[in-house]
Amino acid sequence: MTISTGSAAERERTRPAAAEQTPEPGRGARRPPVKVWIQPVLISLVVVAAFIACYVGLQRDPQPHQVPIAVTGHSLPGELQQALGDVVEVHPAADAASARHALERHDVVAVLGAVAPGHLKLEIAGAAGGSTTSAVSGLVDAYARGAGTRVTIADVIPLAEHDARGLAGFYVGFGVSLAGFVLGSNVLALAGVMRLRHRSVLLVGTSAAIGIVGAIVVGPVLGAAPAPLVPLVLVLALLAAATAFTTKLLGTFLGPIGLPITTLVLLTVGNATSGAVIGADLLPSWARAVSALLPPGAAVRGIADLSYYHGSHLGGPVITLALWAIAAGILLSVRPRLMRRRAAA
Repeated sequence: MTISTGSAAERERTRPAAAEQTPEPGRGARRPPVKVWIQPVLISLVVVAAFIACYVGLQRDPQPHQVPIAVTGHSLPGELQQALGDVVEVHPAADAASARHALERHDVVAVLGAVAPGHLKLEIAGAAGGSTTSAVSGLVDAYARGAGTRVTIADVIPLAEHDARGLAGFYVGFGVSLAGFVLGSNVLALAGVMRLRHRSVLLVGTSAAIGIVGAIVVGPVLGAAPAPLVPLVLVLALLAAATAFTTKLLGTFLGPIGLPITTLVLLTVGNATSGAVIGADLLPSWARAVSALLPPGAAVRGIADLSYYHGSHLGGPVITLALWAIAAGILLSVRPRLMRRRAAA
């Protein structure tokens, strides 16, 4: 039990003095520097402008550029190239079988040949994406009208039944990239409570789990990606690891601005230029240059190759994703040593 001492008048006299010693909230506090509040404003505006510019801008007027088409016959390859110019890249084929083989390996996106005088047949791979197949069909149809012939179109590598629009690869890539970003940004906050090697193990293990969950959901559960499960897990796990390690790298080296830069480079530019929504052959030159080099674009190519082309070009995407993850991991591992050397100097 607490016993108060002193008279009531004395206690009343001490209350105003104590109140005067406690400043009101905000009174006397220093005004924060302008950069403290203007930085998040500018970052938010840049992110929204870049996101809309990439996703909406790339869909405004996609133009085909050197779309690879296998063409059979003696004169047809030259005639098609002369008529359409550099919007197509004609691959002369010895016969229909070799042309179909090139299509099945994803070396080309369509096959064109004459089946009778005045009658052409265009075989397309719906798996190449709606934007690409529509562009190829339109180009060949325009050529056929100019040449006075008719053309029949057949989709010989159709999309999966549960991926009618061909966007499963995009959504899977975006979801895994987002999960990797969230993982990397959360691990950033563990720097003071967990050793670097333990954080690295956490990134690797969780990236593998993300790959497993993503592959199971899009494959066996939803049936939207008819790819072998184990290779698909590998591609998605590498995408998650590449994104997570890069997020942690940029956040560690650049501080608070590192996460917005990761958002711009990987989640915005990377996914917008991946080639899943707008085919890579229809992207502007700057987007084509970075499409396969960024993790989302590499992953989209890997998912498509596994799902429809027997993994014929899987090596490139896997190497790209692995390089991103390994390079970021190495840079993170050497940073403490660099900091010690700088402190000693």
